[in-house]
Amino acid sequence: MKTFTGKQFEINELDRSILEEDPFMQFEKWYKEAGASGIEEPNTMSLATATSSGFPSVRSVYLKYFDARGFVFFTNYTSQKAFEIEENPNVEILFYWMAMERQIRVKGKCEKVSKLESLKYFASRPRDSQLGAWCSNQSATISSRSILIQKFDEMKRKFKNGEVPLPDSWGGYRIIPEMFEFWQGRKNRLHDRFQYQRLENEELWNIVRLAP
Repeated sequence: MKTFTGKQFEINELDRSILEEDPFMQFEKWYKEAGASGIEEPNTMSLATATSSGFPSVRSVYLKYFDARGFVFFTNYTSQKAFEIEENPNVEILFYWMAMERQIRVKGKCEKVSKLESLKYFASRPRDSQLGAWCSNQSATISSRSILIQKFDEMKRKFKNGEVPLPDSWGGYRIIPEMFEFWQGRKNRLHDRFQYQRLENEELWNIVRLAP
């Protein structure tokens, strides 16, 4: 059996004294540092969903924007992830920036954004991406790629003389956080981990250090 020893983590450290009291501000700080470091597409995140009976699934999606309300991504509302969110709105996302030896976990509940919010983002997408949203019944079985190409050409003809409208089956979700965890890799696997837990019925967060 082949084993993997991994690398030593020695780039940085994380101490309670330098943490922001607001986890959104701490996320923004690390996110900007990830972008400034040259990491490609630091907005890539793993999204874990689960069925009502607890069977999980995970995939990579793009964070499109975030604010104090939560983290927003867009998808097809007929996809597997959408059906699972409908059954069980509890989700978790993970940002993993190996070059900085950092991870951020965010756990919370997922809900649809307003149609106006989806429309505003959809209008900002490249036209071909807008057309692509009309072509795929996401997660459904198809017999060949040619079906997608045929559908794409059909949509190009259909909307050639005007704007591409927002499909009813496409839109955004917002993850409303209940927990953040910031992980900084450290030497000898003695990593720094800090968890923010939202206090019940309050806007404040409890911050604790976790054993690695």
